[in-house]
Amino acid sequence: MSKYVFITGGNVSSIGKGIISASLGLLLKGQGYRVSIMKFDPYLNVDAGTMNPIQHGEVFVTDDGAETDLDLGHYERFIDEDLTRYNNVTTGQVYSAVIAKEREGEYLGRCVQVIPHITDEINNRLRQVASKTKSEILLCEVGGTVGDIESQPYLEAIRQFRHKVGFDNCVHIHVTLIPHLAAAGELKTKLTQHSVSELRGLGIKPDIIVCRTTRPLTKEARSKVSLFCDVPMEQVIEGLDAESIYDVPIMLQGQNFGRVCTNLLGLESRKPDLTEWERMLEKLHSSNKSVRIAVVGKYNALKDAYISILECVNHAATHNRSLVEFVWIDAERLTRETVERRLRKVDGLLVPYGFGYRGMEGKIEAIRYARENKLPFLGLCVGLQTAVIEFARNVCGLAGANSTEFDPDTPHPVIDIMDDQKDIENLGGTMRLGAYPCKLAKGTLAAEAYGTSRISERHRHRWEVNPKYHKQLEKAGLKFSGTSPDGKLVEIVELEDHPFFLAVQYHPEYKGRPTRPHPLFAKFVEKMLATRASELEEVA
Repeated sequence: MSKYVFITGGNVSSIGKGIISASLGLLLKGQGYRVSIMKFDPYLNVDAGTMNPIQHGEVFVTDDGAETDLDLGHYERFIDEDLTRYNNVTTGQVYSAVIAKEREGEYLGRCVQVIPHITDEINNRLRQVASKTKSEILLCEVGGTVGDIESQPYLEAIRQFRHKVGFDNCVHIHVTLIPHLAAAGELKTKLTQHSVSELRGLGIKPDIIVCRTTRPLTKEARSKVSLFCDVPMEQVIEGLDAESIYDVPIMLQGQNFGRVCTNLLGLESRKPDLTEWERMLEKLHSSNKSVRIAVVGKYNALKDAYISILECVNHAATHNRSLVEFVWIDAERLTRETVERRLRKVDGLLVPYGFGYRGMEGKIEAIRYARENKLPFLGLCVGLQTAVIEFARNVCGLAGANSTEFDPDTPHPVIDIMDDQKDIENLGGTMRLGAYPCKLAKGTLAAEAYGTSRISERHRHRWEVNPKYHKQLEKAGLKFSGTSPDGKLVEIVELEDHPFFLAVQYHPEYKGRPTRPHPLFAKFVEKMLATRASELEEVA
């Protein structure tokens, strides 16, 4: 039988439950247990696909094409396991499933209610993930905070679940904020006491309390939490702000967080093997170089909109014992007149994804500057499409070249929806979502970076490089270094007479790992460092 760990949050949102869950997953996997992590999201959307990235953060895509919450990205990066659509459950999915069953007569005319039908559906999904992943320990983060109306069915479901599988097979962890009041000069535990009291009122008694704090947890504060929340002292865990999210597992391990969990679950407690993780941290904290990367995007107001990209760049920099300074540039405000001033002092340009016309001309101007001035450039998803548009306009001489997404009446639709997709009414049906294979051309930068001729990467897009313009673009010098196995769809473009000019139609950031940086990001940072070293030698 699988064991289950439930992580809930109190007091405030964005308290770090996702990082705590991912860190615990790493510690338990380090002990040798088969671990998986899932997320309950209380919103009514069926998935995160239609949500505004500025409000909700990035949409993380799994191999099987699920559009999920960004926390699944943290889970994958920490436990180094590919998750699936089953690892993210939303209220929209749960209610849709229950209503569908009611329409099919599965409930035999009964009155369908939140209890037991909604809660049973939630618990069935817990068992489903445990079964599919063959997990010895399944971690489940409950989104939102205790007291939210939206979260109540999930809290009731996990309360019931503990009775169904046995109290010895479940652990409840509650993550709360311990604020420091400067005027009083002390940490305050009252918010945590109230949050735990509310959770207990719902029938859930936490076994472990993780106290998020900006200051070290004093003995007095820890004693208060232990006494008033009825939790042993060793099960009150300090969740101190860290220099890097990747330091968190080591900080928690220093308090025997993993051992506390396995003891409560009746499992053998082993010393976790964190050798690879600690090696990565040693590189991170001994970095002695830096690069400046301009990110020309449209969602810069919330950095979480690009969280996987930022993490992938940092992984690559750490691998090269380097730090990264991100220069955020609003694509909507970038023009031909301002582009040189904004980009002349950076070491590289990164153009990320983004739907819609807003900011596209700014991205095109940035790419033109990078191409003409030999500035290392990496384009992701729409970054490839804007690179193709720029090349078509300024190298091929195709005036007005564009994407039919941005200009349906463009005279040169170098980016277009494929003919076999145009009659599909449901936009979701026109999307390429999830992992697709790609073949790499020999002797290309892409093949050099990957070290193989066949790869699989995750996609999330509709428009493609128009096959009608393939020959013209290639003849002018744009190299298609990666294509679908049948050669019909362009996956990677690059330029030969450039230090690093490469753009991909897919999202490599979804497969990056802190201990194994994605090869494209690693090569990008490597080329920037080499270019900077060469320039310094010339000056000397």
